[in-house]
Amino acid sequence: MILDGKSFSAKIKQQVKEEVKTLLDNGFKVPTLAVVIVGDDGPSQIYVNNKKNACAFVGIKSVSVELPATTTQAQLEEKLKKLNSDKTINGILLQLPLPKGLDERSALNCISPIKDVDGLTNLSLGKLTSGETCLTACTPTGVISLLKEYNVCLSGKNVVIINRSNLVGKPLAHLMLNENATVTVCHSRTIDVSFYTKHADIVVTAVGKQNFLTADMIKKGAVVVDVAIVRKENGICGDADFENVSKKAKLITPVPGGVGPLTIATLMQNTVKAYKLQNGIK
Repeated sequence: MILDGKSFSAKIKQQVKEEVKTLLDNGFKVPTLAVVIVGDDGPSQIYVNNKKNACAFVGIKSVSVELPATTTQAQLEEKLKKLNSDKTINGILLQLPLPKGLDERSALNCISPIKDVDGLTNLSLGKLTSGETCLTACTPTGVISLLKEYNVCLSGKNVVIINRSNLVGKPLAHLMLNENATVTVCHSRTIDVSFYTKHADIVVTAVGKQNFLTADMIKKGAVVVDVAIVRKENGICGDADFENVSKKAKLITPVPGGVGPLTIATLMQNTVKAYKLQNGIK
């Protein structure tokens, strides 16, 4: 069975649209998201345009801050700090990756945690690990939401995450722990990844290598979430050998149409959540 992220993301965006309308009907201002992009990276431009379209659909105001590839670290951080102090901006997203020579971690930490709609500042990540209320990374949050939508029980389940990045693996591991799952994180230095995946109830893979996850690496009836995006001449695919893994898995996300659409839908949710936190709305 397919975990259809595309249709679920449409459902989320419709819910956010109704939530924004309720805010406006009660006299509140339009939530506003600022997306900062440095340079002219092609895939990043596509993502930014998709985010603009999603904002337009749900009724969130989108502000695009486009900086040249020659932008210095100091200039980037100054721009982020100005957005922090701008009371009309409720969410700030720094499009990654940054051009070579710029420090992503330093730049991200210039974003105010209450406007950190991608959940990537040190403070946001720290609050997540300690179980405090915070804005959480969009892709991992989307994964959890998708599994819950399909009534996948996480409590007590063995979950293997093949990724340890700050963007996916680490926040997802803590979100899974918050759902009482038993979590194993595998990575490039893990000896025999298949040893762990064969015993997993849920496998989340985000390696970025076509056909990395094969059918013999999972047990029958496992749930497979493929977060990877591997670009090919004729389109994109994920880590999983979909044709064969799908025959053995109980549930699996396709690529495209799985986790990808949920990242942007969750960004819309986080922007409204940030707006409510800033305005004391429950």
